[in-house]
Amino acid sequence: MTMSAPLTRLVTFRVGAELFAVDIFSVERVLRYEPARVVPGLPAWMEGVLEHSGRVVPVIDLRRRFAVDASQPGPQARLLILALESEWVGAVVDQVLDIRGVAPDEVTPPPPIVRGIAGEFLRGVVRRGDSLVLVIDADRLLGATERLELGRASSDAAPKGAEGDA
Repeated sequence: MTMSAPLTRLVTFRVGAELFAVDIFSVERVLRYEPARVVPGLPAWMEGVLEHSGRVVPVIDLRRRFAVDASQPGPQARLLILALESEWVGAVVDQVLDIRGVAPDEVTPPPPIVRGIAGEFLRGVVRRGDSLVLVIDADRLLGATERLELGRASSDAAPKGAEGDA
């Protein structure tokens, strides 16, 4: 009897017309989309912050991050709360499609031509019928500079103590 490798469960979602997926262990929650609180001075791909489970969570718009159609979120839009190392980050997506198990050999490495920012966070590609799904490594979605910007946004938006209240 041959033991097969365990399936990786991927959350598949749509950003614009493109399909993406992320390992289910990187997804803390899937929420209905709600606009984030705007924090001045953030990069265009950052929507702002929101509070979830007592935490201030920075929110990124994956349409802007991936340079895809930057339309307003529709009724199917969702907010993926991603667990990136020790922090949560909200990611706006146009639609969450499903959770699927894929065998490790079904995830092919990205082509060598994919370099730069996309090559840093792209873990591989998986076929879904006639479509290709880009599998993202959530922990590598943001670089060090971007993590600093997210940290600043969260601390700028965190409620201040009562010392300033009179």
